[in-house]
Amino acid sequence: MQEKSVLTNKLDKFDYLQNQIDSNKQYLELATAENDNQLLIDVENNLKTLYNIAQNFAIECLFNNPTDYNNCFIDINAGAGGTDSCDFALMLMHMYQKFANIRKFSCEIISFLADAEAGIRSATIKISGEYACGWLKNESGIHRLVRISPFNANGKRQTSFASIWVYPEIDDNINIDIAEKDLRIDTFRASGAGGQHVNKTDSAVRITHIPTNIAVQCQSDRSQLRNRVEAMKMLRSRLYELELNKRKELDNINEANKADNSWGNQIRSYVLHPYQLVKDLRTNHETSNTTAVLNGEIEDFLKAGFFINKV
Repeated sequence: MQEKSVLTNKLDKFDYLQNQIDSNKQYLELATAENDNQLLIDVENNLKTLYNIAQNFAIECLFNNPTDYNNCFIDINAGAGGTDSCDFALMLMHMYQKFANIRKFSCEIISFLADAEAGIRSATIKISGEYACGWLKNESGIHRLVRISPFNANGKRQTSFASIWVYPEIDDNINIDIAEKDLRIDTFRASGAGGQHVNKTDSAVRITHIPTNIAVQCQSDRSQLRNRVEAMKMLRSRLYELELNKRKELDNINEANKADNSWGNQIRSYVLHPYQLVKDLRTNHETSNTTAVLNGEIEDFLKAGFFINKV
């Protein structure tokens, strides 16, 4: 049923684009015949909009993994760089939240661990929407920030790092067997904002899969039961991704995901000083509009990755 829904959706988008192109051809002929400059401007604007829609549609047609249509989780971890790296991790979390808002995806903070001084040591967010995992899967890797540190009394330039790992949410119909004897379930009090109930009860849940040592946690809800259900989804997703990598024998990708969170392993650099530049080192796509990128306008970087990697 999901496959049918995906194919129907693609056919509907194709029909929409075809109809809009035909309509604008007719408008163009009418504007030319009547020398209507305003209609010509309207047709030009319509075609620019259609071009963007068609480009996104072309990328979605390249998605070939069964989980590309799924929602996804994004793990964000501060790396080398001290407090600056924790602040950078928070900046990246906000960037993906704003990207989700631009794409009209929903975004939920599943778990987070705040740093004592600023930013976050780690966090997991869930992005929900059509092709969310497909769009964001190539963001996995080490990200680097260069700027004048606001945490350095001498105002020196600081380089810091944070790691991103994107993995799909797995639907209930995927057969991942998890034995109760292989699980260790811990409950604890949630940290951060959330009201008295969240902070005074053991509503947060951490589940560890003993054979693989994979641990997930959730503290987004006041209910321990709902947090446990969400944590189990995350665990099943992680185990599915692990098995998928084994079947495809993509050991090199797994090693890349475990790369040292420091210099020499970055996939993208965000330079705020002495000049303004965001550059993806895999595709060489770059922009000097760093503010826009950190405000979630990363679509051009994602598109460049698809055409270079050919998904």
